[in-house]
Amino acid sequence: MTALTTLRLPAGVLGAATEPVAHPIDARWLMAYAAGLGETDGRFYDTRTPAGLVAHPLFPVCYEWPSVVALRERVIGDALAPLSVHATHDLVIARMPRAGETVTTAARVIAVERRPAGASMVTRLTTVDAGGRPITTTDYGSVFRGVEPAETGRIADPLGDDARPDPGPVRWTAPIEVTAGMAHVYTECARIWNPIHTDAAVAHAAGLPAIILHGTATLALAVSRVVARDLGGAPARVRRVRARFTGFVRLPSVLAVQGRGRAGSVIAFDAAGPDGTSVLGQGALST
Repeated sequence: MTALTTLRLPAGVLGAATEPVAHPIDARWLMAYAAGLGETDGRFYDTRTPAGLVAHPLFPVCYEWPSVVALRERVIGDALAPLSVHATHDLVIARMPRAGETVTTAARVIAVERRPAGASMVTRLTTVDAGGRPITTTDYGSVFRGVEPAETGRIADPLGDDARPDPGPVRWTAPIEVTAGMAHVYTECARIWNPIHTDAAVAHAAGLPAIILHGTATLALAVSRVVARDLGGAPARVRRVRARFTGFVRLPSVLAVQGRGRAGSVIAFDAAGPDGTSVLGQGALST
């Protein structure tokens, strides 16, 4: 009888880091990201405005992605990378990037834990401007399904301590039609390429029933509805976004974003699929 092989994250993952990656931010990228989400607010597109284009609150995922990929290639390896699922996202915004500037992102693994589904890994993505001043910071949580950690621990505290409000009852619901080609459009507009979202063969090999929508796309669509319903359509007011990814979004699909409790400057929200199954949970947007 052949013994089962236990998959493990490599030793030394905790604390592993990448070299900083520079990203020139251009108006085309900012506008494409907004367009890929179906935004119609002119502030995302009017290049004549003296203050410049408004960036969508989830735009940071675009310039952070190369650092996520670089860390996986350097530390995780090709065998384990396909087993990774984006599980949590916590974005803190000092200010949004502007068209014409160059920002720099560095990635470091700050936590590794053992979970029932596999090894949990939190990567901190820190982005600064040309003067070294903070732009955005994100704790990007991944779960490697069926994989054991070689070590566990945490080397940095979680971001902030804004308490999530009690979810409470649903205050409003906003349906979203997700088209069959949404993942392909989002891939190109965000410049985030992961073949499980666009290549059926790769998705099947990773154990998925079909291609699925990016978790960051689901979160961005939800944030857009919260901004419209609770912030008077003012995306620049967003200072923090947190959520847990709780399910896959197949294509095409219909999502229902739900606004829930509020506590001070924090708004709770979540989202469900067409059958009512949760796809986004513990959402919290802070201003």
